[in-house]
Amino acid sequence: RSTSRCGVSASADEPAGPVASRSSCLRRYRLAASAASGSLPLSVPQFPRLPNTPYPVRPVDISWKVAPERKPRVNGIGDHPANLPLPPLLFRRHKLYRQELNLTSPAALLQLKMEASWLQFHLGINRYGLYSRSSPAVNQLLHDMQDFSMISADYSQDEKALLGACDCTQIVKPSGVHLKLVLRFQDFGKAMFKPMRQKREEETPEDLFYFVDFQRHNAEIAAFHLDRILDFRRVPPTVGRLVNVTKEILEVTKNEILQSVFFVSPASNVCFFAKCPYMCKTEYAVCGNPHLLEGSLSAFLPSLNLAPRLSIPNPWIRSYSFTGKEEWEVNPLYCNTVKEVYPYSSGSRLLNIIDMAVFDFLTGNMDRHHYEMFTKFGDDGFLLHLDNARGFGRHSHDELSILAPLAQCCVIKRTTLLRLQLLALPEYQLSDVMRESLLQDRLAPVLAEPHLLALDRRLQLILQAVRTCIDAHGEGSVVVNDTQIPTSSSASTQGLGQADWH
Repeated sequence: RSTSRCGVSASADEPAGPVASRSSCLRRYRLAASAASGSLPLSVPQFPRLPNTPYPVRPVDISWKVAPERKPRVNGIGDHPANLPLPPLLFRRHKLYRQELNLTSPAALLQLKMEASWLQFHLGINRYGLYSRSSPAVNQLLHDMQDFSMISADYSQDEKALLGACDCTQIVKPSGVHLKLVLRFQDFGKAMFKPMRQKREEETPEDLFYFVDFQRHNAEIAAFHLDRILDFRRVPPTVGRLVNVTKEILEVTKNEILQSVFFVSPASNVCFFAKCPYMCKTEYAVCGNPHLLEGSLSAFLPSLNLAPRLSIPNPWIRSYSFTGKEEWEVNPLYCNTVKEVYPYSSGSRLLNIIDMAVFDFLTGNMDRHHYEMFTKFGDDGFLLHLDNARGFGRHSHDELSILAPLAQCCVIKRTTLLRLQLLALPEYQLSDVMRESLLQDRLAPVLAEPHLLALDRRLQLILQAVRTCIDAHGEGSVVVNDTQIPTSSSASTQGLGQADWH
C-alpha cells in the first residue's frame, strides 16, 4: 500500500503517482467512506462473488475489443446515401436528340411538352410562310416569350464563331459587332435577345454608313408586325420584354466568358458587353436601370440539322466599302443580267426578291446583303426576312435605292400589290394599322410617331413606282398573277411538320 496525495490509502492495483487526479481522489473518498461503515474492506471493491473463490472477482468486459460485423469500408462507401446517383450513359444519338429538342441538360427537371408553343410554331412552317394567317401558336408563342422564366443564357453562334468556340460551317452569317444573346425558356424554347441601344426618338445620323448603323431592338419588333400586316409571314415571331440582366442572364448562364463581361457602372447599373475581337469593350456595353433592360426576343427557327437553310447573296447587294459601288448602282439595265441566271429566270424567286425590297424600303433597312430560305421547299420557297434591327433608323429620309429591284425589273406580285393598295385606303391606313398592332406589345409605344407617318409616305412612293412601270410596260407584264406561278419539281408541298426529319 501507499499513500496518495489525496490523503487516502491507495489500493495495490492502482499505481501510485506523485499527483493524483481529482476523479481518482473522489473515487477513493467514496471507497473509504464505505469501508468506514463496515460494508467493504478498504481495498476491495464490491463485485459479485463467484463459487469456490475467497474474494469477489471483477468480471471482465471484452465486448469493446470485438468490432461488430460490417461491410468493408471500401466496398460499402459506394452504397452510402450521401452519394449522388450516377448520370445515365449518353450515346451520341441521345445527345443529338436532346440538343435538337433544346434540352439544356440530360437531367433536366422540366419536361418537354409536345404542345409547347415554340414546337407548334416549328411544325406549322410551310412552303408559303412561317405560319398561317390564323395560327394560334404564334400568339401563344408571343405571350410565352414575354412571361416564361429563363433557364439559361449564352452568346449566339455568331459571337462564338468569332471566338473559335463553334463549328463555323453551321453559321449562316457570322457577324458579332453587335451584342445578341440566346435565351432559353422554361419550356425549352429559344429566342434571340437584342438589347436596347438607341432610344425611340433618336434618329440615325446622316453621316453614318449603313453597315455600321446601330442595332435597334424596337426595329426587330416593328418589322415582325409590319411583315404580318403585309401578309408576308416571313419574319419569326418577335416580342419586346424587360429583362433582368442579373437574374435572367448573369445568374443562369454557364458561359464563363459571358460571366466575365458583367460589371457595375459608376451609376450603379449592371452592364455587360460582347466578347469579340473588335468593337467589344466597356464603351459599347449595354446597361440595365439598374437591372432591367429593354430588348427584343425573336423566336428561333428549327435547327439547321432538322430544317436546313441556304444563305444566298442578294443580287442587289450593296458595296460594303466607303468608295466602291456595285453594278446595279451604275447600270439601270442590271435586271436583264439577273434574269438570265437561274433561278431568277423562272419561277417566283425574282418576285420574292421584289417583295423583300418593298418590305425593306418601308422599314428603311439598307443592310440586306443575304437572304435565307429552307431547302425543303425548293427553289420557289419563300425568303426569310431575318435581321431587321437596322431598320427604322431615319424617318426623315426615304432611301429610294432600296426599291432598285422593283424599279429596274418592273414586276410585282398581284397579291402584294392588292395588299399595298388596301393599306393605302383611309380606313386601312398603314400607319393606323401598325399603331394598333404595336399596342399589343408590352414595350409600347414601339415606334415614335414620325416613323409611323413615314410608312404612309413610303407606301405612296412604292405605288408610284408601280404606276410608272405600268405606264411604260403595261399592266399585263408588270403585275404577275402569283397564284398561277408554276413551282419547281424539287419543291415540297409538305410543311416542316410533315417532313421526315430523321
